[in-house]
Amino acid sequence: MSGHSKWSTIKHKKAAKDARRGKQWAKLIRQIEVAAREAGTSDTEASPSLALAVQKAKDAEVPKDTIERACKRGAGELEGGAAYEAAQYEGYAPGGVAVLVDALTDNRNRTASDIRSAFSKAGGNLAEPGSVAFLFSRRGQVIVEANGHSEDDLMLAGLDAGLEDIENSGEQFTAWCDPSDVPDLRKAFEDGGFAIVEAGSTMVPASTVPIAEAAEAKKVLRLLDLLDDNDDVQDVYANFDIPEDMIESLEE
Repeated sequence: MSGHSKWSTIKHKKAAKDARRGKQWAKLIRQIEVAAREAGTSDTEASPSLALAVQKAKDAEVPKDTIERACKRGAGELEGGAAYEAAQYEGYAPGGVAVLVDALTDNRNRTASDIRSAFSKAGGNLAEPGSVAFLFSRRGQVIVEANGHSEDDLMLAGLDAGLEDIENSGEQFTAWCDPSDVPDLRKAFEDGGFAIVEAGSTMVPASTVPIAEAAEAKKVLRLLDLLDDNDDVQDVYANFDIPEDMIESLEE
């Protein structure tokens, strides 16, 4: 899971900056509107998917009134908001790294063109549908702050709530579970006094592609940046494995 985890860490660092946070908020609001439209209601208790989208926005500190308006726009209780639809794109970054892109768009032609352009600029290429997706599987995750806790503490709190595995990145733990168990696992950790960073589902690669050259690593990360900067793109998944020290040097 190293490729996925490293990209998640990079995104979290970027999201801490104000400009990045504004872009992140816009994407989360779009997710809420889509979930509310699909549910036909602004009531989070009536829709698990809407409840999850709202919780993700709260975790990212999106203002409460902004969240409420997004719910109502999506449900048709307020005017405004576009009719977004889900789209997925598959491709390869330099070095043969598989890339999976999830988007919510109100114009498929524009989004497809923008994503194709991003791959081209970074030396990658789009692939046929189905050529990359099979390399990934969806899993649930709850990321918590370590704050002096041990893996054993986490295991005790989550074992009866669907916890399957724990990944330790030093300052944080990532607890893995089935996507359907995310709400229960999150609640178990909250009840156990853990500080939740993020909770939801993600796509995890079955294997990773090692990148040993800094120049190639730079191209891979540039592609992911270009994709992540696109307003229509919600999530980007990739199966790279770049050494930590190389990532740090490139960030500098």
